[in-house]
Amino acid sequence: MIKKKIGPTYDLERQIGGIVCGVDEVGRGPWAGPVLTAAVILDPGNIPVGLNDSKKLSPKKREALYPIILETAQVGFGQASVAEIDHYNILQATLMAMTRAVENLAVKPDHALVDGNKLPKLHCPASFVIKGDSQSLSIAAASIIAKVKRDLLMKKLGEIYPEYGWDHNAGYGTSHHQKALSLVGPSRFHRLSFAPINKFISQGMTIRY
Repeated sequence: MIKKKIGPTYDLERQIGGIVCGVDEVGRGPWAGPVLTAAVILDPGNIPVGLNDSKKLSPKKREALYPIILETAQVGFGQASVAEIDHYNILQATLMAMTRAVENLAVKPDHALVDGNKLPKLHCPASFVIKGDSQSLSIAAASIIAKVKRDLLMKKLGEIYPEYGWDHNAGYGTSHHQKALSLVGPSRFHRLSFAPINKFISQGMTIRY
């Protein structure tokens, strides 16, 4: 028996009707860098082939889909800075970034499908979808766009502080990243409110500017 591959569909968007955007975030877990979000309104008559949860796609496939999504869909980006993450906490900062992504769409959506189990403050009706990037093509597209955009941003930040290896770990707490922190301490792009980074501050290490 051949098992059919299950992936995201456009069913939720069709059920809701009107202009529907998918919203997703990338970067809640890393120790450094902003959290980045994307809102995507797909053209139902021109949906790129191969959309899926960004975590299930290779970097090469994500990077190939990135310009295609930008070409065929309406896209809005949002982000919350490290300072906002430290001030408000990562959940609130993520919701703020999601609001910004939807507000940055050139076309106002009638409804937003948001990945996760919390809703940001929006000027349109919205529904959260748990594991939405595996269910909704619009959310899947947003996950790809946000992931590639953030990876590019972390590579640029990594040029300022190459010691941490952000070009390949995107700010996550890998062994390379941890070793660099123990040697040179945290930078201005690190999330000081996160326990692994706060530990170095409490040990007397100064922030690198």
